Amino acid sequence: MDFFESQDVARRKTSLLVAYYVLAVALIIVGVYLAFAFTFMGASAKAGGEVDVARLWNPMLALWVIGGTLAVVGIGSLYKITQLSSGGEAVAHMLGGKLIDPGATDPHQRKVLNVVEEMAIASGVPVPPVFLMEDASINAFAAGLSPSNAVIGVTRGSIEQLSRDELQGVMAHEFSHILNGDMRLNIRLIGVLHGILVIALIGFGIVRATAGTRHRTRSSNSKGGGNLPVVVLGLVLMAVGYIGVFFGKLIKSAVSRQREFLADASAVQFTRNPQGIGGALKKIGGWKGGSRLANSHAEEASHFFFANGLRSSLLGLMATHPPLEERIHRIDASLLEGVDTAESTTASAAAPEMAGVSGMASFAVEPDQVVASVGAPGADHLAYACRLLEGLPAAVSEAVHTPVGAMAVIYGLLLDRKADVRGRQLERLRNNAGEDVLSVMNSLSAAVSSLGPAYRLPVADMSVVSLRGLDADDYAVFSENVRNLVMADQQVDLFEYALRRMLKRGLAPVFEKVSSTAIHHKSLESVQDACVALLSSLAYWGADETEEAERAFRVGAERLGFALSVTPLEACGLDAVDGALDTLVGATHAIRKEVLDACVHCVASDNRVTVEEAELIRAVADALECPMPPIFG
Repeated sequence: MDFFESQDVARRKTSLLVAYYVLAVALIIVGVYLAFAFTFMGASAKAGGEVDVARLWNPMLALWVIGGTLAVVGIGSLYKITQLSSGGEAVAHMLGGKLIDPGATDPHQRKVLNVVEEMAIASGVPVPPVFLMEDASINAFAAGLSPSNAVIGVTRGSIEQLSRDELQGVMAHEFSHILNGDMRLNIRLIGVLHGILVIALIGFGIVRATAGTRHRTRSSNSKGGGNLPVVVLGLVLMAVGYIGVFFGKLIKSAVSRQREFLADASAVQFTRNPQGIGGALKKIGGWKGGSRLANSHAEEASHFFFANGLRSSLLGLMATHPPLEERIHRIDASLLEGVDTAESTTASAAAPEMAGVSGMASFAVEPDQVVASVGAPGADHLAYACRLLEGLPAAVSEAVHTPVGAMAVIYGLLLDRKADVRGRQLERLRNNAGEDVLSVMNSLSAAVSSLGPAYRLPVADMSVVSLRGLDADDYAVFSENVRNLVMADQQVDLFEYALRRMLKRGLAPVFEKVSSTAIHHKSLESVQDACVALLSSLAYWGADETEEAERAFRVGAERLGFALSVTPLEACGLDAVDGALDTLVGATHAIRKEVLDACVHCVASDNRVTVEEAELIRAVADALECPMPPIFG
């Protein structure tokens, strides 16, 4: 299953979840109605104590029950979903996680941060913040509504008990959940279950309140009235609510189990090291703390975790994870299926000659392979990320892990080579950037200037986690400074455009109000104008002459099956590209795949791709919410 198919599968599972939700709520409504009917109508229907079933139906009561139940369940679900609407950080805080400082020097924390950076660069997603849970068990999770607001959570037991290879296997598993669209579904599951649970909580509240006033109603009980019907109602509501929760857990189990097998397989493909994730699972089985979490919210978030965070349920019926033995068996079987475990990531990092890192100015690519890599990073991509990080100057690596240093690095990357333009840029920074940032910029000037093209965007991406720590005022100043630096020469090159899109992707969800992506376009024809604008701009950006641009455009347009004409150069530009991407991100993933395929063929029409063009392709893919691993020769 490729990335685009997995996204559609995740959306279909969401639709299935809605169907289950409607069915569960319908059954709850029936249960609540019967509770009210038997308690207040059936109990006194006949003097002999028999229930007159015919009198149980009351249209007015039915309307009140339907309306009331829908309101209670809906508000309960909406409350929880709204509570988690900020994305992964809300889940991390709910589970007691504390953000690991990107500049942390603790060796265990540094180990997990380095692994996460490698995984993010290799898979083409923003580097996610990492949260530490103070729990001795071995477990982890990925949570968020999209890759741009995803977080990684990890227990202290994981970072202290797992080797680097084992931790890498666990992180590869969690990145699979980020790439496969599982996180949004997981958050919706929490909301659904909470809405159903509210009915049980109301019943419990009724019973507790009634029990608290029981001593004041004993005289009325002797006359056959009193609180007994209310107590019965509370108990029945508790039963109805927990029956709903029971079926909700079954739904959660059915949705989650197969995704865990898929994430395990993806981790093996990503790291080409079954012994990493396999070793982590075996260590969980032998560790006294196992994977069980001592957290009051572990139950509602159980489907997020790498391994089962709860006690073993009856017959494993409601477990959100397959048995450890079965997962280990499947991973160990990969040792017999041609996976070369002798080729570790560290060893392979030194083997291939990769463009940009090795100094190659341009290289040949196979467009179909580039598109197929979306959401499916492999060991070569991880090796590329490892080698890139190893070649990064230590001063730059240290700087990007602090807010001041991150700003200084971004500004340094945007400084122009032309003396007059650079002078104007530095003058604006002296007036607006602050002395501390300027001081770090000066100390890093030589190191940043020496960075090759392949290093620039990954370094900027690593800076985003630290930049999220800015306050609103500092972010506003930073954004304005970036805009001024980019526009200092009155034009935007490929790197500047890609950097701007990347910063917007990583920081806008934190500092700006960003609406979630909705699907508006389900046919390629409905986004034809956007395709023309995007392909035209890409064609002109990568060509020196008009004829060359027209030929590149035709190559891309033919992939879409349209007879299209290139837009005049004067009508192309940033606004046209941004508008096209904003339209296309509202198309189905199947359409986005066709558009991305056309873009790659357009840029690679001359059979050579520069590092800048490769990063532009990745920026387009990122804007379409299609995480693309590094492109290299």
